[in-house]
Amino acid sequence: MTALDFAQAAASKPVILLPLGSQEDHGPHLPMGDYRLADLLAGRIAAAATAQGSRSFVAPCLPFGVADYFGCSPGGLALSPAAFRAALADLLEGLLRHGLERIVILNGHGGNVPVIHEVTLQLRRERGLVIPSFYLWKIARKLMEKRVSVARFGHGAEPLLSLTMALRGETVHADDAAPPPQTMLGLKVSNFGTLDFEGVDIDAPAEFDAVPRAAVTAAWPEASAALGQEVADELVALGARFVAHVDKKSKEAAAF
Repeated sequence: MTALDFAQAAASKPVILLPLGSQEDHGPHLPMGDYRLADLLAGRIAAAATAQGSRSFVAPCLPFGVADYFGCSPGGLALSPAAFRAALADLLEGLLRHGLERIVILNGHGGNVPVIHEVTLQLRRERGLVIPSFYLWKIARKLMEKRVSVARFGHGAEPLLSLTMALRGETVHADDAAPPPQTMLGLKVSNFGTLDFEGVDIDAPAEFDAVPRAAVTAAWPEASAALGQEVADELVALGARFVAHVDKKSKEAAAF
């Protein structure tokens, strides 16, 4: 849209969806850049909400998330918590200065969660605004848990595996490059940043290249575009209903 086009649309105080994602390694079978999925789903949610009477627009997606365990991967680009906090605050301010206060964040990266909370909590304290965050992958997992076993969930596994098959199927590759078991201090790396010591997790600076991929192994044989599409459709419908809820409640509040 041109600036003039959007200025005219903004006069009606639509709901603004702000998608956030990341550019990180999901294993040899999935593309980096799950922000593209967040952006696709944001467009579908906005279209569905608008069709139901809650006019919505999607802001450009912020493709870089908070740095955590993926610096070991070439092409894994991330922001420090401080940089992400500043970027998110500036993006929200860019909307708020024009009276666009009806905002829903569509988050597509777990590392973003605590910083989103900090920024939105500050806005609530300073301005009395409530900006909710709809965590796409957490909600998608909840929807998918009704259909698959818990063992299939994890980084590079469900729910993103089947969602990617459904929405960006051409980017999915055969899962045939499982890394060997990794150790640190003579202990097995058990997960992101943890080592197994006598059955308990000890925090350690382990990154994604050393994390076991048991969830991917469990998910790969049963993952499918059909499953991903089913969950995506339910996620979009739920997201659209939430946008409509925000639309309704904000209008009710403005009436008093």
